[in-house]
Amino acid sequence: MLQLNYIRENKEEAIERLAIKNFDAKVILDQVLELDNDRRRTQNELDSLLNEANIIAKQVGDLYKQGKKAEADELKNKSVALKESSSALAKNLYEIELKQREILEKVPNTPSFKVPKGKTPADNENVFQEGEIPTLHKGAKPHWELAEQYDLIDFELGVKLTGAGFPVYKGKVARLQRALINFFLDKATAAGYLEIQPPIMVNEASGYGTGQLPDKEGQMYHATIDNLYLIPTAEVPITNIYRDVIVKTNQLPIKMCGYTPCFRREAGSYGKDVRGLNRLHQFDKVEIVQIAHPDKSYETLEDMREYVAGLLRDLELPFRILKLCGGDMSFGSALTYDFETFSAAQEKWLEVSSVSNFETFQSNRLKLRFKEGDSKAQLAHTLNGSALALPRIVATMLENNQTPEGIKIPKVLIPYTGFDLIN
Repeated sequence: MLQLNYIRENKEEAIERLAIKNFDAKVILDQVLELDNDRRRTQNELDSLLNEANIIAKQVGDLYKQGKKAEADELKNKSVALKESSSALAKNLYEIELKQREILEKVPNTPSFKVPKGKTPADNENVFQEGEIPTLHKGAKPHWELAEQYDLIDFELGVKLTGAGFPVYKGKVARLQRALINFFLDKATAAGYLEIQPPIMVNEASGYGTGQLPDKEGQMYHATIDNLYLIPTAEVPITNIYRDVIVKTNQLPIKMCGYTPCFRREAGSYGKDVRGLNRLHQFDKVEIVQIAHPDKSYETLEDMREYVAGLLRDLELPFRILKLCGGDMSFGSALTYDFETFSAAQEKWLEVSSVSNFETFQSNRLKLRFKEGDSKAQLAHTLNGSALALPRIVATMLENNQTPEGIKIPKVLIPYTGFDLIN
């Protein structure tokens, strides 16, 4: 959520930056500032009344001590009237603040000026590409056919047990999934990330803190009886560890990672582009999260970008990095890099990771701050990235590494899988 001070002091800049996301902010920011003026005026009136009530309360006490009951009773009646007025003002103040917050929740994060202008994925900027596109043998198959051929993934059984988008992994591909998770976690801890094993359900405050709530798209699974939400990513519980926390400057950056299953309703997703593992309701992912000093967060973002690139190199997968345009960015991101691997059997690029800087958008909701000594606490910057999400990584590995003899396992994973070929 945008900071009021930023909007108040930099309204024109905020309008300019939000235009990169194709969001016309002028009217809504004027509403926010008008409400802010009302809020400040109401707060001043309330403070004045409460101060007057405190003075009268002291005078009433003194008058009673002096035996001046009539004068004391008269002032006491005035005090009651002041309390009624202050109560009405307090209620009005709450309503103004609630309305102001509801409007602010509709405003996306201001993107960095480094974000390309554009409206669709076609406008994303390809900033890096590495690796050769593999040439497959005649008769090569997409991963869903390979899964059936080698009895690796049972999509129909998943439908029987739960529904579409909940596949059942078996045998060597189940071990491959476990190998990838352990490999990603080992790489993250070696890079200085603290491994966290968080809950996979969160409360409303946690969902609000990282911006998943209010859930405008209805993408979260909601356990209504207990008012808990299945997490769409480990980013939510891990970042919320520092909700309502003030850290010391010398603790930054804070680096955390965690493996969790992830749950997304993916409402409205259908068609040939969601076949097999391309889009699921439940999948496994290792997430990396950093809490950084505002002066260093974009340097941190580049470090995280290079870290994810290193994982894809280790897996020997061709990949490219896209800087997302304003129209393709998430609601809360200030700048996002997407990573895509090339699926040789499907002959298309598949997104496997996003690495984003949220600047203060999440930390303002979380009240996540840092301070040094006696200086005033400031909002930290939050960043996160997939490192990595498994479904499309597995899909690309199965397809790109298929041979007439079987599916080869990347060298770096063999110590984790215990085998070098699926056949």
